[in-house]
Amino acid sequence: MRTETPQPIRLSDYRPFPFEIETTHLSFQLEPSATRVTATLQVRRTGAAGEPLSLNGERLTLKAIAIDGQALSGNQYELDDERLTIADVPDAFELVTEVEIDPSANKALMGLYMSGGRFCTQCEAEGFRTITFFPDRPDVLSRYTVRIEADVSFEHLLSNGNLMEAGQLKNGRHFAVWNDPFPKPAYLFALVAGRLDVLEDDFVTMSGRTVALKVFVDPGQASRAAYALDALKRSMKWDEEAFGREYDLDLFMIVAVRDFNFGAMENKGLNIFNSSLLLAEPETATDFDYERIESVVAHEYFHNWTGNRITCRDWFQLCLKEGLTVFRDQSFSADMRGAAVQRIKDVKALRARQFAEDAGPLAHAVRPSSYLKIDNFYTATIYEKGAEIIRMLKTILGADAFRAGLDLYFERHDGEATTVEAFVACFAEASGRDLSSFFSWYEQAGTPSVSLTHAYDAAAKALSITLTQKTAPTSGQPVKKALPIPVTIGLLSQAGAPLRDSEVVLLEGESLTVRWEGVAETPVISALRGFSAPVTLTTDARPADAYVLFAADP
Repeated sequence: MRTETPQPIRLSDYRPFPFEIETTHLSFQLEPSATRVTATLQVRRTGAAGEPLSLNGERLTLKAIAIDGQALSGNQYELDDERLTIADVPDAFELVTEVEIDPSANKALMGLYMSGGRFCTQCEAEGFRTITFFPDRPDVLSRYTVRIEADVSFEHLLSNGNLMEAGQLKNGRHFAVWNDPFPKPAYLFALVAGRLDVLEDDFVTMSGRTVALKVFVDPGQASRAAYALDALKRSMKWDEEAFGREYDLDLFMIVAVRDFNFGAMENKGLNIFNSSLLLAEPETATDFDYERIESVVAHEYFHNWTGNRITCRDWFQLCLKEGLTVFRDQSFSADMRGAAVQRIKDVKALRARQFAEDAGPLAHAVRPSSYLKIDNFYTATIYEKGAEIIRMLKTILGADAFRAGLDLYFERHDGEATTVEAFVACFAEASGRDLSSFFSWYEQAGTPSVSLTHAYDAAAKALSITLTQKTAPTSGQPVKKALPIPVTIGLLSQAGAPLRDSEVVLLEGESLTVRWEGVAETPVISALRGFSAPVTLTTDARPADAYVLFAADP
């Protein structure tokens, strides 16, 4: 039993892992209470000479360990409840470990566990360390080959990538071999084995490749996955058209399971969903159920590029994949279901969940500087405010410069584990703008309050608008910086006719006054159109202005 006080993990303490795991070969001998996992790692030193190899590992029974074919004795490594450490290793070598685990006893639903009589995995954020010894951190990318062997009663043997080989063995067992050609971190590993029904289709990509699509569900439930499969095809098409992102494997699979900690998980080529977020039928499902299925299917698919092909250097960068992917799935839903309706839903959810989080004792930055346990940071701030930051970036830069920045990000960092700094740098380079102050949105907790006052000069037909901002202190951040806040403003006449089209006013300091000429009459000011920034807004509008805005504000 651990009795020591947990120590915070700090962003400032980040150091690269001193070894590269070039390839990872996993062999699973699946048994519900005694699964054997043999891991063969091709390791190459990238750090300083003499550094030990330290691998994460929890709840593992070590059966064998060898380097370059030579078994290690007990005095050649150190093993405790959390790590396997080998002090003396060559600069390049093959490490083989064999462990035994008990999936049936795994009630935490992290790592490899049993659900409904099937084997299933959940590895984000730190579950892979309960499967085998490995550097369980997102900046260690490796190419995986996985061999699964199980009793034939476990009909389907699934893992990441493309199926390379499958067949029958003696003693009523069978096997499958999977290869994922794209390097990925351990948290994206997945395995499912069991009796399942499958709904199949295919998708032809923009380059003419045919991708097989398969949704695996409980026996008898295949018809309830039809809407999810159709949503997947719409998501794949939309990502090509909106962002130029084409799917990269020959096969895309989704598995629905009943016992799952997350709503869904974007494992490369093998998404795993809680059944409640994948299955629906007209007799029992509501419109909201269908909307939610469409949104979550899209979100997990979009992670293939924003999270999988490009992943996080460390867990402090979680918003890099989640905030960006929420922005993408919100944009998809806006195109599928109407932009205005979707934006209202997204803002209502943001104000209800994230604003409350920012106003409370658990307020934290979108890119935090420390944590005790990363599982606690899968929050509305990381996801929803993270998405709003991306939206503000698009508002400030404009659609064309934003797309150019995102294209540069995909091109430059494909196959890498990167940072928020590198992400923002791509937009600065593509747009030619200094975005150094914009980065404060990632580092500062709290919801800014913006006030708007105005003065209209009837003789000069000129309008002056003054914007000011303030952010209340939050825990650990008593002093707040002024943030660059895009406030989209339009003007209406007293009759509701447009006087001036929408314009983005960028409030960069504590206060800003703009003067607009040629305003023919006392205007009704329509401010923060489209909820252009995640702020609270107060104005000096007259009560009667609210009726005009209600009737005519676009």
